[in-house]
Amino acid sequence: MCAGSAYTGSVGPAYSDLLIQHMREPRNTGPLDGANGVAAVRNPVCGDSVTFMVRVEDGRVAAARFVAQGCGGSVGALSLTTELLEGLTLAEATALDRDAITGAAGGFPTSKIHCAVLAADAVRLALADYLQRPARG
Repeated sequence: MCAGSAYTGSVGPAYSDLLIQHMREPRNTGPLDGANGVAAVRNPVCGDSVTFMVRVEDGRVAAARFVAQGCGGSVGALSLTTELLEGLTLAEATALDRDAITGAAGGFPTSKIHCAVLAADAVRLALADYLQRPARG
């Protein structure tokens, strides 16, 4: 699954309607102009991977986008996460962990918790990249 591609496979009843919408119609995919925090993350177990980008302005996440290759659950989790992030302060964004993503998604099947972990890791690493850059803006 690449950025901009809708997930067209079947989904089980363990996914919420919200997550299914994000799986089938992912938001905020593709490169982010002016990104000032970027992370490339890969789950070594399942092989899902993402490049996650944020643009921080005035101490808040102004935008987040992703390019992913993985299952529908990962794409849905990443899409939802980009929407959750927008407008958050750095402290609030850093606190967005797998449990918060799982809760906002309405839960994940046990075998798909790694999707929320991938999204949370991507956020954490993209924000860390932003914070380590010498000329933040």
